[in-house]
Amino acid sequence: MSLSDEINTKFWLNPPWGDGQKKYRLGLAPIDKENWFESDISTSLKKHKTKLLETRYEDVIATTEDSIEAQHILLEKIITTENKFPDMIANISLSVPDDLCIIESNGSQRLIAASVCSPSYWNLNKKIGKSLKDIHKPVKTLNEKIGNPIEKFINNAPLEMPFKRENWFIHGNNERFYLEPEGWPEEPIEEWYVRSERETICKYSDEYSLFAINVRFQPLRAIRDYENTKKGLINSLENFDKYEIDYFGGVSKHDALLKHLHSL
Repeated sequence: MSLSDEINTKFWLNPPWGDGQKKYRLGLAPIDKENWFESDISTSLKKHKTKLLETRYEDVIATTEDSIEAQHILLEKIITTENKFPDMIANISLSVPDDLCIIESNGSQRLIAASVCSPSYWNLNKKIGKSLKDIHKPVKTLNEKIGNPIEKFINNAPLEMPFKRENWFIHGNNERFYLEPEGWPEEPIEEWYVRSERETICKYSDEYSLFAINVRFQPLRAIRDYENTKKGLINSLENFDKYEIDYFGGVSKHDALLKHLHSL
């Protein structure tokens, strides 16, 4: 049994969709600075990141020319002994389990440097240098639900205080690397996975904020043993709008998943 197949009771008793609240919402809560990153990076995750950095560097690392200062300041906050790769953001990312995205705290709030080794339908090279508003454009209702509130939040956030939220997707497998939507999964629904993302944002200097994403997996089949959790997921899926369904994987995937959950 792989690590991703281990049932995490705590996750299923307190899932990221709660009792069926809307998927796309800000939902940020402050956490202690010592909990900014949930854990040390595991050996297997460090191997995953290192392999991608060695073989697909251009796909997982992107920086703008004016991001050097932001990376230097972050290096003062997240100390690393890694020094193998040309960009500081790449070396820093090998010291924490999260993917890392540096965003301007002011102005248009551009994404200026990132290391993203576990993307979910997210191509870094199409996002680097863009404002948060532009990044959220693929889901037309996302700016209203998250984009505008997060811009205001970053502008007013206290310095060096991390805030956390939980996001989630459902994929056909537990592969970490999806630059584009997977389409209809080959695996039967019983073998699909919940992909949860522990997301934090922290204004680590007056000019720059760090958005960090820690990806975890749980086998969907475990939901059979958690009736309230299943009801909450059904409720959340039934409240998706058209754009959220498209971003989630399309009508066929959305409807098939709902049908499966109702059958359990």
